[in-house]
Amino acid sequence: MRAVYLGNGHIEAAHVVLETQARNPEGLLRLAQQAVEEAWRARPSLAEVDLSLYGAPYRAEDLPLLTASVPQGRAREFLALREPRRYDRLWLNPGKTGFLPPEPVLEDKPHPEGPESFRAKERATQLLQSRTGPRPGVIYHGDPGRPFAALTFDDAPHPLFTPLLLDLLARSGVKATFFVIGRNAEAYPYFVRDLVAAGHELGNHTYHHVRLPKLPPEEVRRELLLCNQVLAAITGTTPRYFRPPGGRYSPEVLRIARELGLATVFWTDDPGDYAGLAPGVLERRLEAHLRPGGIVLLHDNVVGTLEVLPFFLRKAKERGLVLGPVGALPLARR
Repeated sequence: MRAVYLGNGHIEAAHVVLETQARNPEGLLRLAQQAVEEAWRARPSLAEVDLSLYGAPYRAEDLPLLTASVPQGRAREFLALREPRRYDRLWLNPGKTGFLPPEPVLEDKPHPEGPESFRAKERATQLLQSRTGPRPGVIYHGDPGRPFAALTFDDAPHPLFTPLLLDLLARSGVKATFFVIGRNAEAYPYFVRDLVAAGHELGNHTYHHVRLPKLPPEEVRRELLLCNQVLAAITGTTPRYFRPPGGRYSPEVLRIARELGLATVFWTDDPGDYAGLAPGVLERRLEAHLRPGGIVLLHDNVVGTLEVLPFFLRKAKERGLVLGPVGALPLARR
């Protein structure tokens, strides 16, 4: 058993990860209950304990066998359970597994891939969009004449991090767009419901988080469709926006997204929070690129992001900038 504890300056949560040979639901539930008891025994002040139980031996493409989120106020209810399906913040794997391992494709800047003529046109479009207005189905940034910037988080949801991030955003009254990995949403559907209930916007970040231009068109379509289907099953709504992992895209990727009714969203500000930067460096990078019409890219599973987010939200307010979801971003008109 491995337990990770993390706080956001206001509350602390834990994520317990277990590998087990058990497969029957009741046995998995008993293991989860024991893990919750141990976590609270170690840290009685925890606001929440999250759980992920995997089959042994663990493989990168595997989904958990069972996941659960246990807020402090529902601990007694969870520990008294005898049937896992009676708890709404628990997911029991019906036998699903991923067919691709997630790729650690990191976003730094949008990367068009394909013929040089396409790449050159994309670079020019990115530079000119603030004057020419957006082209259908692609958003690089918003209207620089309006005091609004979009706040976006990639790779959601994650146990431990998502509840702490939601708490910080709620305290500041700020809404954001979360680009969701389908397999993460599948395994932690209650966090997806939490995001929607808190008024945040969801976007498609593929099902497996893989670099799309290397895939044949039918695989690209499947990645986007699977994520759409998972989110629609959980929330009743299909997302409007899509962000390709790593910002890697091609003419085929843009075409397929457009055919599925998805606008492809890039960014203007990526401070590289995933690189384990010192908080001061991350703060300076965020502040340096904060601008009207900007699209800020952060990740929902980075400790440094939790540490600097209150600073960033405060700085935006001091500059008179409103932060919000992509759907509220004013776009330059042609």
